[in-house]
Amino acid sequence: MKDPRIETLAKNLINYSVRFQKGEKVLIENFGLQKELVMALVKEAYAAGGYPFVSLKDQQVDRALLLGAKEEQFDMMADFEANVMSKMDAYIGLRSGDNINELADVPDDKMKIQGATVGKRVHRDIRVPKTKWVVLRYPNSSMAQLAKMSTEAFEDFYYNVCNLDYGKMDKAMDNLVELMNKTDKVRITGEGTDLTFSIKDIPAIKCSGQMNIPDGEVYTAPVRDSVNGVITYNTPSPYHGFTFENVRLTFKDGKIVEASANDTDRINKIFDTDEGARFIGEFAIGVNPYILHPMQDILFDEKIAGSFHFTPGQCYDDAFNGNHSNIHWDMVNIQRADYGGGEMYFDDVLIRKDGLFVLPELEALNPDKLK
Repeated sequence: MKDPRIETLAKNLINYSVRFQKGEKVLIENFGLQKELVMALVKEAYAAGGYPFVSLKDQQVDRALLLGAKEEQFDMMADFEANVMSKMDAYIGLRSGDNINELADVPDDKMKIQGATVGKRVHRDIRVPKTKWVVLRYPNSSMAQLAKMSTEAFEDFYYNVCNLDYGKMDKAMDNLVELMNKTDKVRITGEGTDLTFSIKDIPAIKCSGQMNIPDGEVYTAPVRDSVNGVITYNTPSPYHGFTFENVRLTFKDGKIVEASANDTDRINKIFDTDEGARFIGEFAIGVNPYILHPMQDILFDEKIAGSFHFTPGQCYDDAFNGNHSNIHWDMVNIQRADYGGGEMYFDDVLIRKDGLFVLPELEALNPDKLK
């Protein structure tokens, strides 16, 4: 019997997340062949009076393509997918692979070319700025295993996270956005972390279910050359099929001048991708009340209540700090007491301690108020 929560999720994605309208076209792209939600999305798109298009993909097949492709084929892939994306009004990306390390043995040069062709020309140049889009995962046994939960318990967790009242969250974010837009200096302290930077005149953007599901973050970017100090990330961070741990970055005038991890050589090769890879493109504060622990899936981990992420690489156009790169790597630090605690200051005023907002106007974003 079909889980009724799938239909609720499909309705929310079509009607709230991408705000789908009569006569519009939506591309539903699924990695992992999870037909139940795809079919529910098709049904809801038709009910809204629009035109659904479906692309079904498989990560093992994608790996085979990447291993054999030459640069000219990457160009052709980018042309093919860009032609489709350019005709869409909305995009729903559904990821449900069984193995987060499926691409671990794809050579770095292949991944870089894919990022510079398909990644840039299809997603960064068309999908992100020109469509109403949302990206999400679909629950399976692999995700449950990463979350250290039974499959049934993980499914309950997943639907709590994905079907919460994002409209309520959206309103609760307004005061944080206003405060960030008035802030110059940010300081973040915690175990292995003492970091300062400016966010002056860079817009703060709320994410409340209209680009990612699950959602729950407010992001901006640091002034490119303002970052100084050290940060130690206390969550595992998968990237290109390898899971990095104990990542520690040292900054001077915005640039990563020292990086270490469980594979220091590998992480420095990533930061040597291009000049912008050693500068920060995003600073974001996570607030989703149902996501408390990392599960090596950035769509979940970057929304963890009491966390922030500090992202080397490409900035977003709507929070533009001038940094360009072929990478955008969200890495997460959790500041709740059970993860070692920490403090966040805006212009020398404490706004969050041990993962909880302490200013009265921000308390609506604490977990007990958002559930």
